[in-house]
Formats: sequence, C-alpha cells, structure tokens
Amino acid sequence: MPISFDKVPAGLVSLAKTAAVSLEKQGLAEERAAVYLVLDRSGSMRRYYKDGSMQHLAEQALALSVNLDDDGVVPVVFFDSRAHSPVDIGLDDYHGRIEKLHDALGHMGTTNYAAAMDAVVDHYLASGSKDPAFVIFQTDGSPDSRRAAEKTLCKAAGLPIFWQFIGYGDDEFRFLRKLDELAVPKKRAVDNAGFFAAGKDPKLIPDGVLYGQLMGEFPEWLAAARAGGIVD
Repeated sequence: MPISFDKVPAGLVSLAKTAAVSLEKQGLAEERAAVYLVLDRSGSMRRYYKDGSMQHLAEQALALSVNLDDDGVVPVVFFDSRAHSPVDIGLDDYHGRIEKLHDALGHMGTTNYAAAMDAVVDHYLASGSKDPAFVIFQTDGSPDSRRAAEKTLCKAAGLPIFWQFIGYGDDEFRFLRKLDELAVPKKRAVDNAGFFAAGKDPKLIPDGVLYGQLMGEFPEWLAAARAGGIVD
C-alpha cells in the first residue's frame, strides 16, 4: 500500500500530492513500484549539486515513492568513473542529504553508465522485491563507453526494471535518444527506457510537468512487460 499523506513530512506533502495527480492522469494510481534514483557526479555536474538541483530531484523522487512504494525509502546510486554503493534516503532523513553524501564521496570522475546500471540491478535483485523497479537516471552527458551502456540496458530488458533517463544541461543527448529508441525485439525484449531533456535549469520545471515526463513511457512499458511475462 502507498504511504498515507498523514505520515509524510510537511515539506514533501505538496510534492507527494502533485505526484499522485500525475499518476492518476496516467492510469497508474493503483500501480506499485520500487523507486530508485541514479545521480551523475562527473566533474561537469558540480554546479547542479551546489545550486540544489540534485537535492530537489531527490525530494521529487521521494515524493513519487510515497505513492508507488510502501517503505518511504529511495535507494540512491551515485556514479562517476564507477558506481558507489547504494545509499538510502527516507522520509525521516532527506533534508540536505544529497550534497552531504556527494561531498563525502570526494573526487568527481567521469561518466560510467554501465556501472551505475549494474549497481541498480544488483540491489534490486538482492532486495527480493515483488514489484517492478522505476529508476530515475540523471546525467548531463554521454557515457564513457556507449557500447557497455547499450549492452547493459539491452541485457536488463528481461528484468522488471524501467529506466527513465533525465538529461541536465545543454548537451544534445544523442546517445540517450538512441537508447530511448533501440529496436524491439532486435536489440531488446521490450522498450525498457524513456528519456527527456530537463534543460540548463531543471529546478525551473514545474513539479507536475516533471512527473508527467517521468511517467510518459512507464505505462507502455508495464503493458509490454506484462505481456512478455517480465512483470506479473
């Protein structure tokens, strides 16, 4: 069952209600999913940590999980040249957590999508969850290895995991657009990814618009994954 709004901290109630409206519009009000958040900490991402954009996205993800999940916790995977161990953020410990966690990791590296995706897959499989996973995957550029990223995404298409990529900044995101459009079934079992560009100042995107973008391709994936026996 989703978490009662009575148990949601005051600072997240409005966000959680906005997420609920978006889910209702998409016919997803009764769906359950484990929400994950993947955050790019390559060197070019520095300003987005400093200006609060990353913390805001984490709060948006947590508010979404209030409606989709039942534990009030979002596993967060930071990645640069490698993936860092998943860290939980929850309703009782989300204030300022992203910048603190980011700062504790030290040096900012490059952009290893595949390692981050493998970390999510490993965590999800180990969790024993019966619900599918909805992964918000944030980045501001192309990966170190396009081949590894594409291979990992295609391999993961047989799992109950949907990847929603979000691009920050002014990159053209040609590779992420390619991932979004990889052929089915030639490349992957189902279309297990979506993408949208959030622009140079993602904090300016209204919450309702963001949630609409996040949920844009999720319903189609659920239908295809259920038809293919990937999701119960």
